[in-house]
Amino acid sequence: MRAIEITQPGGPEVLAEAIRPDPVPGPGEVLIDVAAAGVNRADLLQRQGHYPPPPGASDIPGLECSGVIAELGRDVTGWRVGDRVAALIDGGGYADRVVAPATQLLAVPAHVDLVDAAGLPEAVCTAWSNLVMVGHLRRGEVVLIQGGSGGVGSIAIQLAAALGARVAATAGGPDRVERCLALGADVGIDHRTEDLAARLADATSGHGADVILDVLGAGGLTANLRTLATGGRLVVIGLQQGRRAELDLGVLMAKRASIHGTTLRSRPPAEKAAIVADVAAQAWPLLGPEDIGMRPVVHARIPLAQAADAHALLESGEVFGKVLLVP
Repeated sequence: MRAIEITQPGGPEVLAEAIRPDPVPGPGEVLIDVAAAGVNRADLLQRQGHYPPPPGASDIPGLECSGVIAELGRDVTGWRVGDRVAALIDGGGYADRVVAPATQLLAVPAHVDLVDAAGLPEAVCTAWSNLVMVGHLRRGEVVLIQGGSGGVGSIAIQLAAALGARVAATAGGPDRVERCLALGADVGIDHRTEDLAARLADATSGHGADVILDVLGAGGLTANLRTLATGGRLVVIGLQQGRRAELDLGVLMAKRASIHGTTLRSRPPAEKAAIVADVAAQAWPLLGPEDIGMRPVVHARIPLAQAADAHALLESGEVFGKVLLVP
């Protein structure tokens, strides 16, 4: 099969096409003919040498894909050869074929484009596990999505709106803010020109955000604490603006608030299986055709051989939604 290798740590130019042996599904696994693979910021970190794959995972980048099941491993039940699936994987997505645990598969509905479905597993599992399973978001609460124009953010807006929350989202520039509003956000905040805490306080009559889904990390901590409502939950899922910051514990205590930090890739298989099962039961049914229901937001489809271009595009800051690699 064709695959994309990281020849050495560095920029997009270190990604190179190679020929690898087809993977073989083990017990509880399936072999997938890949229709597309999602490109995530974790892939950029892995390419730079900052985010090695967990033990036993493929060194080929790619944490999500869509495609058709080509072969079943031993002890796999509930799936058949030919099924259209999307998969949450530990690595290996940038290839013609990939092996995935059967417990981390999601059936792609007929009304969802199979290629576009590659942009869903990582984003939906991340958004659901952090907004609902960690953040305990409830109907009627205010949720702030930091980075609403990203792959996770664009799904999180739709998901939170479908759950009945009041959604605020940040993005850079008026056009991107408008696109967040079109996805279902009630409040759009331009982080380049507006004061986050003041803007959200005004929009919520001083209440603030009950849940914040944050990709910024250290750089967003102070503003996030100011923005949290009493009893609020800050869930940090990214470190785009650094990993170390000073925390005012007095503010945290006065608001009786909490801070949670999570990752998805490094979780044990049983935890991932539980997340996927919950997503399949409660979030996946929200997917709809065209502009009805939750949908993947795809910025670009790029041929697999041009993976370096895909990484450069994601690093440019111009992407809204997901970039997909198509074999």
